[in-house]
Amino acid sequence: MTIYDELVARGLIAQVTNEEEIKNLINAGKATFYIGFDCTADSLTAGHFMALTLMKRLQMAGNKPIALIGGGTTMIGDPSGRSDMRKMLTREDIDHNAECFKRQMERFIDFSDNKALMLNNADWLLDLNYVELLREVGACFSVNNMLRAECYKQRMEKGLSFLEFNYMIMQSYDFYYMFQHYDCNLEFGGDDQWSNMLGGTELIRRKLGKDAHAMTITLLTDSQGNKMGKTAGNAVWLDPQKTSPYDFYQYWRNVSDADVIKCIKMLTFLPLEQIQEMESWEGSRLNEAKSILAYELTNLVHGEEEAKKAEEASKALFSGGEGSTENMPTEKISEADFRDGKVDICQILVTTGLTESRNEARRAVQQGGVTVNGEKVTDPFFSYAPSVFDGEFILRKGKKKYCKVVLG
Repeated sequence: MTIYDELVARGLIAQVTNEEEIKNLINAGKATFYIGFDCTADSLTAGHFMALTLMKRLQMAGNKPIALIGGGTTMIGDPSGRSDMRKMLTREDIDHNAECFKRQMERFIDFSDNKALMLNNADWLLDLNYVELLREVGACFSVNNMLRAECYKQRMEKGLSFLEFNYMIMQSYDFYYMFQHYDCNLEFGGDDQWSNMLGGTELIRRKLGKDAHAMTITLLTDSQGNKMGKTAGNAVWLDPQKTSPYDFYQYWRNVSDADVIKCIKMLTFLPLEQIQEMESWEGSRLNEAKSILAYELTNLVHGEEEAKKAEEASKALFSGGEGSTENMPTEKISEADFRDGKVDICQILVTTGLTESRNEARRAVQQGGVTVNGEKVTDPFFSYAPSVFDGEFILRKGKKKYCKVVLG
């Protein structure tokens, strides 16, 4: 199977330009391709996984990745998939975030010996002369066509700033610049970026002639990409200080039955033959597939040791005591939480952060959603003496919130 056929088989390709030419380029290992990452936070998220693993796959097949840090475009703000204008960041914030991205990307991509490049579009965008840009690049864009782009149509009713309206031109200029200076001949991106990506290929052809072979591929991000890694409104970060390896593992362990095989195909490096066998799995075997997904991705991001620790802690919680609780997240309660020498279950839930208030804690207990060491707690006033915490005290609320409680 060729690398292009593998990308298709894994469900990664949404749209392409010049498919036969792209196939030949990628399969021969002659693509110099880029993916852009706007640095709006100080960590990549699980939503970046598809891009990172794609870059790794293509590099393993002999192609050359360019990880483009959006130090310049982040100052503009991309309206794609957004209902409001992105918060404006300072240059210092953006530079700090870019450095954090670099450290995380190096776990996936080999930048040694010019095998890959890491560039920052601030290096060319911030020095542009605005009038020259309007004359040389702006003239190549039709406002009518831009307004038909889905990323702009979604924002027109709620308000689209002129600043954001320039994003397509900036992204297109990135491809144009790297085509000329770094022999970049292919752009990958999410399917919500299709219009912006086409803008880049058209700009190259208009400025450099029809023989300039610049092509684009978009990934299936609507299903598992940009929306991936979001849970309860919070991002699942690759930085272990923001999302612990254990919580990272548990996020993937809790994907839906409908998505688990899809995620394994798209995001792991397991052989397709092995994944195809899993497609027939049902019932409890899907939980096995989720454990495989969680382990593989935690191993990719945090390494084998942390993946094994997270797996053991998960087994202790979900597999009838099998495994070890040593690496389970631990929360402390203090003497200040005790009243008359005891602490009630609602106070423990609030102190550990499993609920935000005593009222929420009381409802959770009354509805049967709280257990201690696997035993359901039904009385919201049930209290514990300090000696209880000398042993193991595993507190769980619902299916996804749990911790080991200690007195400290």
